[in-house]
Amino acid sequence: MFQRFRRTRLNKQLRSLVRETHVSTDDFIYPLFVRSGENIKTEVASMPGVFQMSIDEAIKECEILKSLGLYSIILFGIPDVKDSIGSDALCEHGIIASAVRAIKKAHPDMFVVTDLCFCEYTDHGHCGIIDEEHETVDNDATLEISGQQAIVHAKAGADMIAPSGMMDGIIETIRASLDKAGFENLPIMAYSTKFASGYYGPFRDVAESTPSFGDRASYQMDPANRREAIAESISDEAQGADILMVKPALAYLDIVREIKDNTSLPMAVYNVSGEYAMIKFAGMNDLIDYDRVVMETMIGFKRAGADIIISYHAKEVAQMLQKS
Repeated sequence: MFQRFRRTRLNKQLRSLVRETHVSTDDFIYPLFVRSGENIKTEVASMPGVFQMSIDEAIKECEILKSLGLYSIILFGIPDVKDSIGSDALCEHGIIASAVRAIKKAHPDMFVVTDLCFCEYTDHGHCGIIDEEHETVDNDATLEISGQQAIVHAKAGADMIAPSGMMDGIIETIRASLDKAGFENLPIMAYSTKFASGYYGPFRDVAESTPSFGDRASYQMDPANRREAIAESISDEAQGADILMVKPALAYLDIVREIKDNTSLPMAVYNVSGEYAMIKFAGMNDLIDYDRVVMETMIGFKRAGADIIISYHAKEVAQMLQKS
């Protein structure tokens, strides 16, 4: 006798009872982009609904997020002055440290993650100190200042640090720096499998981080490499990461599942700017049922193995969940 799978689909309440994958507001981290000044809230043309904000506006935004049940954010800083080594990122009075202190003071219950990288802070747009001979980032020189940046974030009050620069050895370096400075309980969320992707375009508009030459293929991963992707995350786990991440998410759900099956750490995905923009503009042009596609996408991330979703859709998802 063939099995009648439809028996558990015919009744709406029964469909809910047997549903395998669930999305909740606890799954999300919402990205915020902060810059100096006051009363600044500038929408990004390539990412409708996403803004560059001054710190006072980011504090107001956190109030809105909490009203929706969202208590986790990841901060990106946009400095007024950029230089070759990203000095603002190493300064205790720089934009990211100032934002962390202000937000934690106003919202001590908000979980604040800091993106640790140099691309937003350098005048060349790359993720560290430049190796002029090879026209790429000097891995070990960048590790040294990455440890310094981690201490700046920690002293400012960050609840978790997320290094995104993809330097070899960065997790071990930051873990050692934090431990030595007395921050042994501060967790690290590793951008452990981050691909050199075409999906990042709109982010470079909001973060003002487009490289002035070349690309990031020498330090971000080749999208074609599956085994290397798994090895990158396993390496970060061994170096002391507390949470692993795959970025981007949509085109790499197979990688999410394989890393989930090969490691023991919680798994995050970054639903990146290009993914957001495609769905957003398709919805704005009535090409798709926007809410349905957004929620279907989030379910896809969870089904693939994600425990945490970093997404610009988080506020919209929270509103959908409140209505359901």
